[in-house]
Amino acid sequence: MRNAVKVWISAARPRTLPLSIAGILTGSAIAVVEHTFNWIIFALAIATTLSFQILSNYANDYGDGVKGTDNEDRLGPQRAIQSGALTDKALKKAVIVNAVIALIMAFLLISYAFNFENLEALGIYFALAVLSIVAAIKYTVGKHAYGYSGLGDLFVFLFFGWVSVIGVFYLYSQSFIFMYFLPATAIGMLSVAVLNLNNMRDRKSDLKAKKMTLAIQLGDQGSKIYHISLILCSLALMLIFYGFYQLESYLYLAFIVYVPLMIHMIKVIKNKQPKALDPELKKVALSCFGFSLIFFICSFLI
Repeated sequence: MRNAVKVWISAARPRTLPLSIAGILTGSAIAVVEHTFNWIIFALAIATTLSFQILSNYANDYGDGVKGTDNEDRLGPQRAIQSGALTDKALKKAVIVNAVIALIMAFLLISYAFNFENLEALGIYFALAVLSIVAAIKYTVGKHAYGYSGLGDLFVFLFFGWVSVIGVFYLYSQSFIFMYFLPATAIGMLSVAVLNLNNMRDRKSDLKAKKMTLAIQLGDQGSKIYHISLILCSLALMLIFYGFYQLESYLYLAFIVYVPLMIHMIKVIKNKQPKALDPELKKVALSCFGFSLIFFICSFLI
């Protein structure tokens, strides 16, 4: 029983979970600054986002597993189907169960936020929740999985960036402020950087499996330039956002996470062994999460 629990926890990919809530933390920090923050919405938003991420991870494992993409050529950690720890049938059932859980969590979140008063917004958010579930599954599952045609970066940017940050802020305030697309875009870019780094590492095995990620389409040098651009643009957008709103000086403490990212970029530029990129994944993911967490904590000091 204990081993079975460990297998399912491993398949949920715990190390991806902090990155998934970075957008929620950022949108919530903005809500604190705007005096619209609500702890119940925050808790439900975190729970909903985690359920979507776990669903995505199970679906990704299932999709790549049944297609044979996760094989002996893959340089990252072994996945559940690849290692034989779980069968494709068991993982398919887990995808279905988690899709239902994610939908329930999303319904609880949006129904509490709008209290069934703003029915139009409630309907839009519920449709967005269904779309998020479809996107989480279709990344690698099915004949037309968008992750196999280089569209994964776009979807990660939209859902981890714009939908996450702007979406959760609207749940708090029920208002839309265009300038908040700056931090939303920055978080989205850092999230895409994690995916791109993963795809850079797996470029050879993905190509053999005909998983045409953007990293494959751009090539070695192109994907490196793309990666560096994502990180530097995210830094520039955050600086513009902070400067425009003249945020308190201590909120700039969050920018300390860009220091290890500068070292990281040098390693990526010099990299010649794809396997050496694996530990760099954690650095980018935790840097994105770290920025959002520090911003969120410091926002309460204003």
